[in-house]
Amino acid sequence: MRVFDEAAIRRAVDPEAVVDAIAEGFRLYTNGEVDVPPVGLLHFEDPPGDVHIKYGAIRGDGYYVVKVASGFYENTGRGLPVSDGSMLLYDRRTGEMLAVLLDRGWLTEVRTGAAGAVAARLLAPQDVERIGIVGTGVQARFQLRALRAATRCRKVVAWGRHPGRLEAYAGEMAAEGWEIETTPDLAVLVGGCRLIVTVTPAREPLIKDEWVCPGTHITAVGSDNLGKQELDPAIFARADIVAADSISQATHHGECVHGLASGHLKSARIVELGAIVADPSLGRTSPDQVTVADLTGVAVQDIQVAKMAWAALRG
Repeated sequence: MRVFDEAAIRRAVDPEAVVDAIAEGFRLYTNGEVDVPPVGLLHFEDPPGDVHIKYGAIRGDGYYVVKVASGFYENTGRGLPVSDGSMLLYDRRTGEMLAVLLDRGWLTEVRTGAAGAVAARLLAPQDVERIGIVGTGVQARFQLRALRAATRCRKVVAWGRHPGRLEAYAGEMAAEGWEIETTPDLAVLVGGCRLIVTVTPAREPLIKDEWVCPGTHITAVGSDNLGKQELDPAIFARADIVAADSISQATHHGECVHGLASGHLKSARIVELGAIVADPSLGRTSPDQVTVADLTGVAVQDIQVAKMAWAALRG
């Protein structure tokens, strides 16, 4: 058994290379080739935090993976990272632990950003003039970086609750080559962007239905636990395509929960991203469609990225 720290993992894994692996993982998952038990969820109120336990195996593969990832949202004020976590990689034939990936949540951030890029490839309009980023946390960075693999657009409009964090985000991403504009008005962002990514821990809707223009794609990332919500449920009634990384998860603790509860969405309308990967005709077919992707995070993503790390690190 070998132990790898975050620094070694960062050196070994190319985030851009992860996107295709995540797309293939979604295809395998939807095709029934992945064993993924229900997600283990812990929620804390004081201080607020979430812990996700995800695990599974691809049938016929040589490994299984167990991942623990946490998000404690007041850590920023303590000078600590919001996210933490690790992955354990096992030999599926013997149960032997092969590697402890002490990535401190970095691999989770990478694979989540990659999922956003997959969603944008399949559902966003071909010609995007501005990308809207709702949120200023770590995943707001990873989502934008991953979108390099999905769109040529480099103009961004960003919104956040805290002006200081918003300006810090804008400065950091500008240094990475993005043309960043900030706004305190979410309606301005939504009205001016046709590719929008929401990455907040909000527990009530941020984006209103009346702000969303024809031709808009929204990737909702923040609602990955019970009680979280970023979108007005009426958006689902207008959406031409509603996609999810996992229908079972999205209808249990994702953004889709609120669409179903309000009657604006029927579960039969939800298509999994893996189905669109296998048959792109199920994705966007015209520039005026409104599309939504609900990302809750699936264990197959952790399997795929852990395998990539192990292949690069084992020597």
